[in-house]
Amino acid sequence: MSVDASRYDRVAIALHWAIALAVLAQIGLGLWMIEIPKQPAGVRAYWFNLHKSIGLTLALLIVVRLAWRLTHRPPPLPAGLPRWQQLAARVNHRLLYLCMIVMPSSGYLGSNFSGYPIKYFGTTLPAWAAKDDALKELLSAVHWSAAWLFVALIALHVAAAFKHLLAGDGIFARIWPAAAPAARRAGEGLTAGR
Repeated sequence: MSVDASRYDRVAIALHWAIALAVLAQIGLGLWMIEIPKQPAGVRAYWFNLHKSIGLTLALLIVVRLAWRLTHRPPPLPAGLPRWQQLAARVNHRLLYLCMIVMPSSGYLGSNFSGYPIKYFGTTLPAWAAKDDALKELLSAVHWSAAWLFVALIALHVAAAFKHLLAGDGIFARIWPAAAPAARRAGEGLTAGR
């Protein structure tokens, strides 16, 4: 089986889509759960602990993704892609990676300073920090601000992906799990025609 150098490899594609779907679900859960009333006791805690568990799992996947990305070069962008789009893509991707680091880090650290135990799918993790309301508030503000930046960056990323999908220029096919041969040929035509 030949490897298509114009596409991301299977591991990168799998990590991209697994993390993308989990991040979207996690953001939705995070925005929903903050509206849960504090009474009756336990309901809110359940959802917050689930959010933390998913966040810790995502953090591990993100570490794997970063390690993979640092050791495996992405496919080159088509030569005909305008420079401003290349720059926009690079900046957006770097900011997405930054958010993928800041979000779970600030959430985990803030939870440690909250005075409540962190439970990973029901297993209580060892506490390593004393309760500190000021640090908890700071880290919560970072987590909240990064969440909204992340939402904006994701929206831009998705809009650009749809733009490329509709243009049929082969950019979208680079990361789609089952890229259609026509999409690959369109990308090759863009490169060859410039």
